[in-house]
Amino acid sequence: MPEQQTAVDKALVLLKSLAEQDREVGVSELARCARLSKSTAFRLLGILQRNDLVERVGSNYRLGIQLFDMGNRVHGPTPLLLQERLLPHLADLYELTHETVHLAVLHGTEIVYVNKIHGHRAARTPSRIGARLPAYCTAVGKALLAFDHDAAEAAIETGLSALTEYTLTDADSFRAELRRIRRDGIAYDRQEATLGLTCVAVPIMGPVGRPLAAVSVAGADHRFDPSRYAGALRRVAHEAARTVTAAKARGSIPTGRGGLPVV
Repeated sequence: MPEQQTAVDKALVLLKSLAEQDREVGVSELARCARLSKSTAFRLLGILQRNDLVERVGSNYRLGIQLFDMGNRVHGPTPLLLQERLLPHLADLYELTHETVHLAVLHGTEIVYVNKIHGHRAARTPSRIGARLPAYCTAVGKALLAFDHDAAEAAIETGLSALTEYTLTDADSFRAELRRIRRDGIAYDRQEATLGLTCVAVPIMGPVGRPLAAVSVAGADHRFDPSRYAGALRRVAHEAARTVTAAKARGSIPTGRGGLPVV
């Protein structure tokens, strides 16, 4: 590693190397991955361990609980408090559908999954909590882009690349789709992000008429009729929006300019 790298740089490289592993790792292997000397890696791991950023298991290391807590507070359109308040509504939706339920927020031209509930018969999906996908090819993403002109145009400018043969890639057709979503209040993904997966989503509107998040139901295309759950989604999204508005009125969700939750 170049000499100009500071101790902080080296510690961050070490954390990234540890994050790339799917198991606990020894100091020698971590030092090789991070291109550090073993003594430097050991010293930095000790500092990280004292701050709960890594945990020691025998002679090996893994990421610490403090990183999990910090990760849940990563900058994004929905604070952790808002996620917690919406969880009961996601549970209600799962009980109604017994299909995979997602809560997602818009970050730039991508969506970030902030919660997910699924059962034993869950369809295979690329989603996981914290994962990102292009917004233009997902139901939750389109539900959010429909109410954010600048983000929608940025997504078009970046390019509507085809993830599957069903992905909507024509700019004019995509804009027409967003107009329909604004009119109807519901968005669909019919195998546009993943073959075999169909989703239906609605935005959860904030107190100033802008969406805070979007909620979706997803299932295997061969057995899942998304239109069947449109009504349930609308009801749950309406109740979720009422919850957010009430929490804002009580001051339990801090707000900034425009009345949106502080991020």
